[in-house]
Amino acid sequence: MEVYTVTIATGTSEYSGTNNYIFVTLVGEKGESERTLLDNPGLDFCRGAVDQYQVKSPTRLGTVLLVKLEKQKYWLEDNWYCRYVTVEPPGGDVVLTFPCYRWLIGDIKVEIREGPAKTLRDDSLPQLLAHRKRELQERQATYRSDTQNHTTNTGPIPRCIDAKTEADLPQDVRFDNEKRSDFEHSLQYAWLAINFGRSWSDLDDFKRIFWKLRSPTAEYCMDHWKEDRFFGYQCLNGSNPRMIQRCKKLPKNFPVEPNMVQSSMANGTSLDKELKAGNIYLLDYAIMDGLPTNTIRGKLQYIAAPLCLLYQHPDEGLIPIAIQLEQSPDRDTLIFLPRDPPLAWLLAKMWVRHSEFQVFQLLSHLLRTHLVIEVFCVATLRQLPAVHPIYKLMAPHLRYTLEINCRGRTQLISPEGIFKRVVSTGGEGLIILAQREYKVLTYRSLQPHFDFPDRGVSQLPNYFYREHSLMLWEAIHSFVSGMVNLYYQSDHDVQEDLELQAWIRDISLEDIDSDCLPSKLCTREELSTLLSVSIFISTAQHAATNNGQFDWCAWVPNTPCTMRQPPPTDKDAVNMEMIMATLPDVSQSCMQMAITWHLGRAQPDAIPLGQYIEEHFTEGRAKELIDKFQAELKVIEEHIVSQNEGLELQYLFLLPSRIENSITI
Repeated sequence: MEVYTVTIATGTSEYSGTNNYIFVTLVGEKGESERTLLDNPGLDFCRGAVDQYQVKSPTRLGTVLLVKLEKQKYWLEDNWYCRYVTVEPPGGDVVLTFPCYRWLIGDIKVEIREGPAKTLRDDSLPQLLAHRKRELQERQATYRSDTQNHTTNTGPIPRCIDAKTEADLPQDVRFDNEKRSDFEHSLQYAWLAINFGRSWSDLDDFKRIFWKLRSPTAEYCMDHWKEDRFFGYQCLNGSNPRMIQRCKKLPKNFPVEPNMVQSSMANGTSLDKELKAGNIYLLDYAIMDGLPTNTIRGKLQYIAAPLCLLYQHPDEGLIPIAIQLEQSPDRDTLIFLPRDPPLAWLLAKMWVRHSEFQVFQLLSHLLRTHLVIEVFCVATLRQLPAVHPIYKLMAPHLRYTLEINCRGRTQLISPEGIFKRVVSTGGEGLIILAQREYKVLTYRSLQPHFDFPDRGVSQLPNYFYREHSLMLWEAIHSFVSGMVNLYYQSDHDVQEDLELQAWIRDISLEDIDSDCLPSKLCTREELSTLLSVSIFISTAQHAATNNGQFDWCAWVPNTPCTMRQPPPTDKDAVNMEMIMATLPDVSQSCMQMAITWHLGRAQPDAIPLGQYIEEHFTEGRAKELIDKFQAELKVIEEHIVSQNEGLELQYLFLLPSRIENSITI
């Protein structure tokens, strides 16, 4: 008898272990081993355990191709999470690693392959080709897109997983128990930590809910939110840093006269000169125009579609110089200016920031990160077997994404969700807003090396989001290109990979600028760019829009979730009573603070960008590329830390150590 040494690693999260029967069979080129019950003295397959067993075979198996794992109920059903299996053939010359990283639910048989990544062209043995086919058939039956809700009466939305709630998802894409428990209790904790108090009559009254949940940036925001310079800073480095664009010519529907803003200009210059010099910028919320508004507790809420002109002042930095709160002006339309009565100017800025809340939460955050990545996630699970190099590359960047998106659909944006209860676009408005953005979403705009020049903001100073994004993009693209070139020796190899082409066809079914998003991958560079976009969005871009939402929204007047009165029509009539009647009430403010803390806080089980706790790649050359990527991220980390030393307001959202490897919240 030939004796093989088999080592099996059980998962480390709660309830990963099992007391069920576990059997193993080794499948080789020349035959199969005995079906062996794995049973050592004492307890087997405990949480975090690495157990070793002897498996016998009547003959030499040759190269071990597959490991068959089988779980059978002992007394009660007890699920099991297997991390990996190693096999040491007789003689001990080599140890083969078989990654698993999946749950075994019920009485089940699972076959796993050795670690080295293989494209379809790399396999020729019938057993391995048949295994690839079976795995994809099982996955395609398990993971399906919800095509029924892809298009609504008002337009298309990105396809999502076919699951009404997170409970409908397979266990392999669900939260671990610790993550689930933390997620479900943290919002309750935030809600209880806030002091509701009575209704308020002055801006300082908002401090009554600002006592336990706080951060250095949120406190800075509370102290400086009225300042024009801070308003401009948030356009660059806040939760929606992609909105600002260079203004080469004033829009026809924004009739700002040079004399209106002359007092905001530096000495010796004018609006026309600064337009030509490239120092005038624009925020345009036209996408908000005409949206249906929410009704909360029987009271109609209000929205606006502002235009805001900003000036890069040589001494004061980026500052707002004119605000209009509608897209179709007439002779009575107000243009608010810094020289107006202070409360009128302050309220106009609040209206801009209110629109900012809607756009960053629903478009920059939800649509352009969560929903776009869900398309990649479903395509990867359906079209790429676990041995495929692109599956191995993508898998760590898709962790928990399907569950958090399902929870978002049921708990945040559903007809009974939190947005309906407290946000001015809750209900029909948020769906229409997302559909409008989806119709104009381009593949090019998802690539930071195009996005900044296209918006004309490459020269804006103190644009830390831009600088850090480009550094991270280059590191990610370099890493991904290395991996692609390792497994695809030529463009022809990309074209002939049938599994890869099925993957891109799944993705390109979306309506994302079909002229730019390829329906077929023809070159290694096309593949590298697409993968880099996906990984950048699921890591850096999500961190930029999600991680600071409590910092910028905790002080509610700075970024109000709703407005309870219409925009002002008389500058001189604006007083504190009007402002307080317009801003969110006590209940809405408490919920805004609680939910942004709940969603924006650092996750206790976060895996930082570039860290791979699951070892999908086992080859030396692939591991070297991962080591190089991690070294580049360390250099970026050190640069950002050094850059922020001594800054009154630090920008640390894109520190690699604070960026999660996937969208988990």
